[in-house]
Amino acid sequence: MAGTVFFSVSMSLDGFIAPEAAEELMGRQWMELQRWVFPQRFFRENLKLGGGGEEGRDNDILGETFERTGASVMGKRMFDAGEQAWPEDAPFHTPVFVLTHEKRDPWERPGGTTFYFVNDGIESALGLAREAAADRDVRIAGGGATILEYLNAGLIDEFAIALSPVLFGTGVRLFDGVDAARLALEPIRAESTPRVTHLTYAVRAR
Repeated sequence: MAGTVFFSVSMSLDGFIAPEAAEELMGRQWMELQRWVFPQRFFRENLKLGGGGEEGRDNDILGETFERTGASVMGKRMFDAGEQAWPEDAPFHTPVFVLTHEKRDPWERPGGTTFYFVNDGIESALGLAREAAADRDVRIAGGGATILEYLNAGLIDEFAIALSPVLFGTGVRLFDGVDAARLALEPIRAESTPRVTHLTYAVRAR
């Protein structure tokens, strides 16, 4: 049975999920946005940063998101930034399908992550990801343009936002260009922690 297709992102209070400039994707603003993640025990263990770290609801949510994900899909912009920043043992530990016009052989990393490069559109990438994920879920990892493509195509079942107490002013807006006339949201969960507010919604056709 096919799993859920979802995305899970951190977002600033003014609606941004990344800086505009590609060279800043892992820069200061992004670090501020993700500040809630870095102290968590799961994050530290997954990236092999040593022992310790916080436990609690933020940590649980990171672990739950990882455990439910059987495969991921991402855009080329996100992959290009991550290829330079991720450790050799990339943090996915599942197949990852990269949307690109580039033809490239699969890139296998230690720890179970293999990147596959898909040249024939978002539905093809999703089909491959569903097959790889089996009965687990498929995560649309990003970036913003890729998430929007899947959302507007009616291919997202659910999403989660970690609303961070930061302001960007400019950058990549999560819902910039969304086809709001076609989509309705059903609240699933809202949880506040000392660091962020976690919001989860099911996506329905309007």
